[in-house]
Amino acid sequence: MTRCFLASRRYNFFVEIFAFDINKCISKLEDKKTSKNKRRCSFCGRSEDEVGFLITGVNGCICDTCSEQAYEIVQEALHQHGNSSAGNLNLKELPKPKDIKEFLDQYVIGQDDAKRYLSVAVYNHYKRLLQPKDENDVEIEKSNIIMVGSTGTGKTLLARTIAKMLHVPFTIVDATVLTEAGYVGEDIESILTRLLQVADYNVEEAERGIVFIDEIDKIARKGDNPSITRDVSGEGVQQGLLKLLEGSVVNVPPQGGRKHPEQKLIPVNTKNILFICGGAFDGIERKIAQRLNANVVGYSAVKETVKIDRGNLMQYIAPQDLKSFGLIPEIIGRLPVLTYLNPLDRTALRNILTEPKNSIIKQYVKLFEMDDVTLEFEPEVFDYIVDKAIEYKLGARGLRSIVETIMNDTMFEIPSQNVHKFVVTLDYAKEQMNKANLSRLQMA
Repeated sequence: MTRCFLASRRYNFFVEIFAFDINKCISKLEDKKTSKNKRRCSFCGRSEDEVGFLITGVNGCICDTCSEQAYEIVQEALHQHGNSSAGNLNLKELPKPKDIKEFLDQYVIGQDDAKRYLSVAVYNHYKRLLQPKDENDVEIEKSNIIMVGSTGTGKTLLARTIAKMLHVPFTIVDATVLTEAGYVGEDIESILTRLLQVADYNVEEAERGIVFIDEIDKIARKGDNPSITRDVSGEGVQQGLLKLLEGSVVNVPPQGGRKHPEQKLIPVNTKNILFICGGAFDGIERKIAQRLNANVVGYSAVKETVKIDRGNLMQYIAPQDLKSFGLIPEIIGRLPVLTYLNPLDRTALRNILTEPKNSIIKQYVKLFEMDDVTLEFEPEVFDYIVDKAIEYKLGARGLRSIVETIMNDTMFEIPSQNVHKFVVTLDYAKEQMNKANLSRLQMA
């Protein structure tokens, strides 16, 4: 009896094993059939279930991962062969200085002197990049620029506009955050870090770029008398900029030096990098006036001197004025081209309001068009806005703040109403300005 029971147990056991093997073989056959029907990447061989998605071609497929790797390989190959934007420059195809100035005229009103200096500097920078390497030939040196002008005259706008048509990497950095190494703030090398980021970390391309350093006047020496305390955001920063402006090999942290101290440094040669500096230099007119008056002694000297335009002393600026303001002589010598921006008069402010391609009024008209609303301004409103901008003494920046104050309530209400046209009258503009001023007085 026991033997029969054991025999039956063995029989059932073998039958179960045999059935399991048969089911396993059947499942494998089914998997092979289904796997044959699944699409696979022609590069890595993975099926569509193993990747994010497949891009189907004529005779094959490629997955998302392989397509990303293919893009990186192509970009690296182009950089190695020098097929970058700066490497494709041709002297005949370069924009001439007049062409550059005409492009700037479309976006910036006035400032012809500054436009001419910038146009020539950019054109010469292109020619330096195309200069053939010859031992017996003359080597063209770069001429860095410094632009001086009061706030709202268009220094940063000129830099942003000229960046639209350049074929080399261009970046705008702020000098107010720079400090000496070891202090809270950013290192001098962070300027080149941003240029590397714009050039997609292609060192060869970044070494032929252009850097606009804004607010250069904020790193002026804080006082003429020596002090026991260090000027970590003034003269110290100027001394650190010397090696960048003149041209030397600088070790640049690709992600910023203080937040990632363990990263590898990238050597960048600044010999062919053009630096354009801009600053308001608030109060430098007094330095210019003192220098001009110092040259006048006696009645005969007064008769022989040229009449001075007291309303625009910025046009008489000289390197010694920058030195008296607080820039060290070494950095002034490395910025040989000195230009100025004229203060904006009533006519210039009126033109800035409506004429450029990206004028303030055109921007608001475009905003209302997106809500299917036609926006119109009475001509008297423009004169009123200009009068307020002159009263506030904020230059072109004051125009936007005034228009924003006038249009704020309208932009809040119009999108919720069934309105297809809105006309800004002079009475409405005055009402909105008075309303804003009264609310601010109540808050104070």
